[in-house]
Amino acid sequence: MQLSSSHALSPLGWDSHWEAEFAPYARQGLLPGRVVRVDRGQCDVLTADGVVRADTAFVTPNDPMRVLCTGDWAAVDPEGGSPRYVRAYLPRRTAFVRSTSSKRSDGQILAANVDHAVVAVSLAVELDLGRVERFLALAWESGAQPVVVLSKADLVPDPATLAHLVQDVETTAPGVPVLTVSALHGDGLDVLRALTGTGTAVLLGQSGAGKSTLANALVGTDVMDVRAARDVDGKGRHTTTTRNLLPLPGGGVLIDTPGLRGVGLYDAETGVGQVFSEIEELAARCRFHDCSHGSEPGCAVAAAVDSGELPVRRLESYRKLVRENQWIVAKTDARLRAEIRKDWKRKGAEGRAAMRAKRGPWT
Repeated sequence: MQLSSSHALSPLGWDSHWEAEFAPYARQGLLPGRVVRVDRGQCDVLTADGVVRADTAFVTPNDPMRVLCTGDWAAVDPEGGSPRYVRAYLPRRTAFVRSTSSKRSDGQILAANVDHAVVAVSLAVELDLGRVERFLALAWESGAQPVVVLSKADLVPDPATLAHLVQDVETTAPGVPVLTVSALHGDGLDVLRALTGTGTAVLLGQSGAGKSTLANALVGTDVMDVRAARDVDGKGRHTTTTRNLLPLPGGGVLIDTPGLRGVGLYDAETGVGQVFSEIEELAARCRFHDCSHGSEPGCAVAAAVDSGELPVRRLESYRKLVRENQWIVAKTDARLRAEIRKDWKRKGAEGRAAMRAKRGPWT
């Protein structure tokens, strides 16, 4: 793609905010551009003069949260130098971050400066609502607006069954649009194109969710390799191995990501609260502000479970994600880790005291 002037960066998301942020680098003679993809030590940056292959030596710190990422706005050397370097990148508006491992507390940035987080969920396999909640927690935490796309909708020909699946996801994703799409037949693509036609969207999901097929449909050409999912379990084969920024013909840009086997939370307290907003609202009505929503008297959450208003699965999923997020945060914050341990000990002591009172003094 050849861009004739810096104003031609507007379709990639360039605006007055980015222009003001870039002003100090412009005075140094550097060029603005958006990072299309990042490889080992190199990256592709889309500038007004076209795609520039640049070295990332100056933007590769030890902190994994500060390395250059697809979607960043970068300051690149002008033409003439060899190699050309990315000298800096602009402060991010949003960032989609996950933990690199369930046993570590390092964060990994998957995409930067994203407006819409499109979570692709395949209808070729049984819905995993817990995984949807996990993706949505990270999406809300990123600062982007989540959207759930139920892909391969042509594999569910019965309208009643499809409506039931949509309702299940809508219950799991309060405040999030849920779309059904069949890239094979084109159903639902117009709605998705309208949504991704403004700003930057990142496409997320497991291997086999149909992300590359969706990307090709949105771009209008086969820019991403596509392979069939395994018949035995519906899982894909990681056809996408890097994060790629793709300009869309109708406006906006799309960042396609590799299939994610693990989706670990990373300091996502706000995101978890947003996904489980109904539980947070109920918790505000509990008698005790530190209610664990177990056997405490006056627990509005437990009462909602007992009445059937709140599914047990939702509460269990909420507890799981809260515990996981607390563990990750505690690994990176010694003070909070000590507070959490103190709280655990206090609640453990209260539980033992309650048990002794129930059984009597001679047990």
